[in-house]
Amino acid sequence: MLIRVHPDNPGERHLKIVTECLLDGGVIIYPTDTVYAMGCDITKIRAVERVARIKGVKLDKANFSLICSSLSQLADYTRPIDNHIFRIMKRVLPGPYTFILNANNNVPRFFQSKRRTVGIRNPDHLVPVQLVEQLGNPIMTTSLHHEDEIIDYLTDPEDIYERFSNLVDIVIDSGHGGITPSTVVDCTHDELEVVREGLGDTGLLQ
Repeated sequence: MLIRVHPDNPGERHLKIVTECLLDGGVIIYPTDTVYAMGCDITKIRAVERVARIKGVKLDKANFSLICSSLSQLADYTRPIDNHIFRIMKRVLPGPYTFILNANNNVPRFFQSKRRTVGIRNPDHLVPVQLVEQLGNPIMTTSLHHEDEIIDYLTDPEDIYERFSNLVDIVIDSGHGGITPSTVVDCTHDELEVVREGLGDTGLLQ
């Protein structure tokens, strides 16, 4: 199913359809403030395994992250965050960053790396944020890569639907997506480490 949802004013009816799909263990493709992503409800292990199969990766090797609707929800899934790091996160979120943090027991084990860490996103995009709010817990997220090595990410929702309609349950069309992923920041050591420079300005992480 292809559902058109306005990025600045998501319709309640459309969001409800997508939320019910997630609650039923569905897999969706949706917009973020960076690139289009694939995901599901983090509590639905079969859906998570399905995403891993679609991506062609083993679940224990996958670098899936969580989308949270707010900083307070983010804190529900991580161990206590250093005050300095929390101030930085408060300054740049919502925004195009993925913060790698120490996971607590609220994060399903199949999401955690061997170091018991998890990537967390709080995107500056109403569609995923409002979906998470309606769902009541985070959505798993993984970027939607293009099969062409020269083109990094799929950007056209209709092209995405054509490619994935037989693999996922819903594709949300909120207009063309971006081509630059989030900036990934490892916060599990004494000093912040930028793992990948993306759309998020690294100068704001000081």
